[in-house]
Amino acid sequence: MAERVDVAVVGGGLMGAAAAWAAARRGLSVALHEQFEPEHTRGSSHGSARIVRRGYSDALYARLTGEAFELWREVEIAAEVRLLRMVGGLDHGPNRTALVANLLAEAGIPHEIVAGADAEARWPGMHFVGPVVYHPQAGTMDADRAVAALLDLARRAGATIQHGSRVARVEPVRDEHAAVRLADGREFEARCAVVAAGAWVEPLLAGQLNLPPLTVTQQQVFHFARRDEAAAPWPSVIHQDAIEVYHLPGGRDGGSGDARKVAEHTHGAATTAEGRDGVVDAAARERILRYVSEWLPGLVPIPQSETTCLYTSTPSEDFLLDRVGPILICSPCSGHGAKFAPLIGELVAGLVTGDRPVPDRFRLAAHTSALTVTKVSL
Repeated sequence: MAERVDVAVVGGGLMGAAAAWAAARRGLSVALHEQFEPEHTRGSSHGSARIVRRGYSDALYARLTGEAFELWREVEIAAEVRLLRMVGGLDHGPNRTALVANLLAEAGIPHEIVAGADAEARWPGMHFVGPVVYHPQAGTMDADRAVAALLDLARRAGATIQHGSRVARVEPVRDEHAAVRLADGREFEARCAVVAAGAWVEPLLAGQLNLPPLTVTQQQVFHFARRDEAAAPWPSVIHQDAIEVYHLPGGRDGGSGDARKVAEHTHGAATTAEGRDGVVDAAARERILRYVSEWLPGLVPIPQSETTCLYTSTPSEDFLLDRVGPILICSPCSGHGAKFAPLIGELVAGLVTGDRPVPDRFRLAAHTSALTVTKVSL
């Protein structure tokens, strides 16, 4: 007889690790399988700095960020590790400032609108045209340490964590359980199989679920040194103008001096989980160099380091989270999900036990509807 567990989690990145912890601490038997070794950089959950924030120009996500922050604090306390670095957050751009400010106000989130000239005096080295909105409940999250902490918490709660264990196929068996087949020939059964494999989701579930198109892109990330390395950290920033750029303190990834991480949310080159080449696109580098020269004069305009990462995106850029029989699809997170990881874990556990609803926009039906054409405003 094949080994049986309540929950099999496929993928040990942020979402899979959070789902394993959330399920295990509910008393469910959990086995997590991650195809790579710990701290690998092949997927979407590595690095020392990801933006966390309350500011969104989408009311649903602005609301959910509050619960996500509470859960991050719970993770930090339980794991006894610091994951969040609160430096505040700025949003600006002709179509962004007012919208984000309005949604922060509606949600009762402390914030202030700062005139461009005053913002340049307050955060010297950054350039602004027009007002910006600042809110203090923002900063960065250490993804590497978060994955390690969540996996450790899951293990302490009774989950089995297996690295170097590649799942080749997940299939339903008469809607009663899922058959999870490993590349080494082993097979086991799960009452529910959570597929949280990022860019590997579509190959694993091909023909099993009516998935929306999932686009995998290779994104470019650059780190620039501060001219004044002794200056206070700048806030994390979302800037929507001619291009959509985010930048934040880079932590360990940036090398010496807490170099600034700067990247585009868009313009990634289409690829696949196995087909990425890891080569930084020269055109992307030029766009970011022009951006830094114009908007961030406080940075040395030569990349101190550069790398690539993967996005796996739905057409709407909404998250994808639903259960069909014994198979549960978790994410993909469209380049903005890292900040929600422990909340997504809780939503997954709720789908497993049936004790918590998932926002309708995350369900498969919403993603496969012809009405799903408008992208999330980040």
